[in-house]
Amino acid sequence: MATLAFTAHGYTLYPSPQSAHRTVFEFHLFVPHPYAIIDLPSMELAGRTSLFAAHRIADGKMGQLVSFELETDRLRFEKRFTPD
Repeated sequence: MATLAFTAHGYTLYPSPQSAHRTVFEFHLFVPHPYAIIDLPSMELAGRTSLFAAHRIADGKMGQLVSFELETDRLRFEKRFTPD
């Protein structure tokens, strides 16, 4: 059975099947590109991460929410991620 959507931090979240963790960690970043391929293993991050398809409730924008256990990983992701 598929995991159902849930609401957290102002988003409706849909867990990604490629995500090893289904936890919304303390640090997160909304990426307003719903179809961008986000390859978290290639980012060489130190802590745990999770990826969700996301609907931002405040403005109805669709995208992806990347969640990080470590703030340094969030900063590294921001520097390396470029949607194509």
